[in-house]
Parts: sequence; C-alpha cells; structure tokens
Amino acid sequence: MNETKTILLELIEEKSWKRAKQELATLEPYQIAEIIESLPKSEQIILFRLLSREQAKETFQHLTYEEQEDIIESLAANVNKLATLLNDLDPDDRTAFFEELPGTMCQRLLQVLSKEEREIATKLLGYPEDSIGRLMTPEFVAVKSYFTVEQTLEHIRKFGHNSETLNVIYIVDDKWKLIDDIKIREIILAPPTQTISEISDNRFVSLNAYDDQEVAVEVFADLDRVALPVVGSDGTLLGIVTVDDVLDVQEEESTEDFQKFGGTEGLDLSYTKTPLLEMIKKRSGWLIILFLSEMLTASAMAFFDKEIAKAVVLALFIPLIISSGGNSGSQAASLIIRSLALNELKLRNWWYVMRKEIFSGLLLGSILGAIGLLRIFIWQKAGLYDYGEYWIWIGASVAVSLIFVVLWGTLSGSMIPFLLKKVGLDPATASAPFVATLVDVTGLIIYFTVAALFLTGKLL
Repeated sequence: MNETKTILLELIEEKSWKRAKQELATLEPYQIAEIIESLPKSEQIILFRLLSREQAKETFQHLTYEEQEDIIESLAANVNKLATLLNDLDPDDRTAFFEELPGTMCQRLLQVLSKEEREIATKLLGYPEDSIGRLMTPEFVAVKSYFTVEQTLEHIRKFGHNSETLNVIYIVDDKWKLIDDIKIREIILAPPTQTISEISDNRFVSLNAYDDQEVAVEVFADLDRVALPVVGSDGTLLGIVTVDDVLDVQEEESTEDFQKFGGTEGLDLSYTKTPLLEMIKKRSGWLIILFLSEMLTASAMAFFDKEIAKAVVLALFIPLIISSGGNSGSQAASLIIRSLALNELKLRNWWYVMRKEIFSGLLLGSILGAIGLLRIFIWQKAGLYDYGEYWIWIGASVAVSLIFVVLWGTLSGSMIPFLLKKVGLDPATASAPFVATLVDVTGLIIYFTVAALFLTGKLL
C-alpha cells in the first residue's frame, strides 16, 4: 500500500493524470479511501477528482465524515461534479452525511440533487432524528405473491441493478403492504412455473420506521441477516436497513456510552470537529457536579477532625481507602452497564446481581484488606515506619475498613445502573467519576467509624 501511495504521489507531482487514473483503477474503493485519508488535504482533493464516477461514489462512502466534508467543500465550485457525486450516493449513506451538516449547508446541497433524489432525501430526513427511517434506503426489489419464479427473476434483472442488496426479495400486496420476504436462493432453486406464494411461508421480521435505531441494533444482533425490511404504522413497505448501517449506529452508540461513562456528555461531532466552547460545555456540567460532590469529602473529613488530630496516622491511609472503594465501584459499574447494553441483564436480574456483588465485594475487600494489613506489618517490623504501640489495631482498622468500603463500592457501582434504567435514564450516565465520588464520601465515613470502634480508648 505504501508503495502504491508513493507511486500516486509521484504521478500527481509529475501531473501524469492518465497514468494516475490507470493506477487508481487497479485499487479497491476501501484502499483508495485509506490512501486519501493519509494524504494532506490539497492532495486528497486532487486524488479524488481523478476517480471515475463509480469509484468516487464507492470511495466516498468509505471516508470519514471529516474527509467527506472536505471533498464536498472542494467540489462546491464544480456544481455538476458535486451533483453527480451526491445523486450517485446510496440514499442511506447520503442521509447519514446530511445529518452531520449544519442546516444551511444541508439545504444548499439538497438543491443540487435531481428532483427524484431530492424527494428521497427529503423523505428520509423527515423522519425523527435517530429513528430507523433515517437509516433505511428505498433501493430494494419487491414482487407480488402471484408472480411466478420466472417472472420474478425477470423482474430482478430489470430492477435489481440499483438495489442495495439482492440477498432477500420482498413480497408485497397491491397496496404495497409487506407480506413476506424470501431469500434469493429459494427463488433460484424453485421451478420456473411455481408462484412466489407457493414457496413463501409468511414468516418475516420487520422494523418500524419510527422506532429508535437502537431497536434495529438489537434485532440484527439476534438475527443472522444482511438486511431487514422497514414498514410504516400501517404495514406498508417503505425501505430496507442493511447490516453495515446498523454496525455504524452500534459504533456511534458505543462511542457515546464510552464518553458518558468517562464523565462527559456525548459529543455530537468527532473530537477534532467539536469547537472548543462546545467541548467546554459538554465537559463542564459533570465536572461541576463532581466538584460539588467532592466538597462533601472535605465536610466528612472536617467532621472527623478531632479523630485525625488525635491519631494523625489515620490520615496516611485515606487515599488508600477511598481509591480502593472508587476503583471497585467503577469496575462493577462498567461490567453492569455493558451487560445491560448487550441485554445480558434485565431489570428483573437486580437481585441476582446484588447477591453476586455482595460475595464479590467481600472477597475482593478481604484480599485488599489482607494486603493492607501485611503492608503495615512489614513496615513496622522492618523499621520503615513506626505506627506506634497500637500498630496492630491500626492495621485491623485499615483491613476491616477496606472490606466494607470495597463491598459498598461494588454494590453502589452495580446497583446505580439498574436504578437509572428503572427511572428511564441511560445507565451509561452512571459514569466512573460519579461512582468514585459517591464512594469517596461514604468511604471516609466507613473508615473513621471503623477506626473509632477499634481505637477508642487507645489512640482515640
């Protein structure tokens, strides 16, 4: 690939356009897209302009949104070439691109489309944001149930050239209501005189155009299908959704959940395209909430200031205690949020999760408590630090505190996502910083309470 890239750059520098086109003709669209993405912007545009009409269409769909926008801007002066590119794009890919554009630019590009393609684009953009209707393409093949196999194959030859996929053919009635879908393999293997109704079983799965795109992700995850039909509320076949578009949605949803779990709102655009002020707005909300929450940590420490003054040694283990609780909570939250997203867990499984996390928390806390006690023992006996005559009680306080703090962290991290889902919120908002902050405050209370029980009458 690097060798091909070098050759193309040399041909562009020499302005050997004919040889460059010949070199590009030997490459697959995804390979051309990889080369374009690695080039400076000025050379990206030159290379894209050398592509044939079909190559341009296929390559454009493999580019990132940022590169797509750069290409469109570069073609703005050449209206004919811009119109050709946009008209040739698959409707679902074009809709996904238009969705990312500012409203004024989207309207301007809509005017470039042909009348037929503009009607398709306007219709798709008319569905609610994040609905399945925005994902679907109207490019499919549908037949009537009374068609013979021979008529069906002739129909496919006539209208199948622009279809998104021919793996599945859809059966509709005279009012275009979906009756069934049938694999092309079954049609090919059937006798020519047999009718479609005779080889169909009237069992199919469809998506509603107004449902959320996450529904499509779940359905495709359960079924081994390359495409599914999309219907309106009256059962009319409107289009199809293909698995490649659903995988894009899944990636976007995973990215948004990851951003939320990191303690920020989901970004509407990529990191590089998000303006600075928008980035500040997305990140400041959670930071302020977490900062105010952390103030409770200071309040908790102030409440135990007398104990700290009498036994300063207790302050040495505060970072150890609260970080262990926060880490265990973040671990549990990440596991449960992902399991909920994959539908491995349902709301009704909360008691099963709680029981499991109680035992996990106790065992994990015991492991960390034993390590903490061993650390104090070694430091005391090796003379690395003198914890005083009550060092064994200090060690016991730290060990027992770790058991209860880690237990509380795992329970908090595992139950908060369930609670959020129960009230209709996204479980991913149970971000790691949020769980950690919650456990910080309560962890201090647990630590000093346990220390008071062990050290009253001794250091306290």
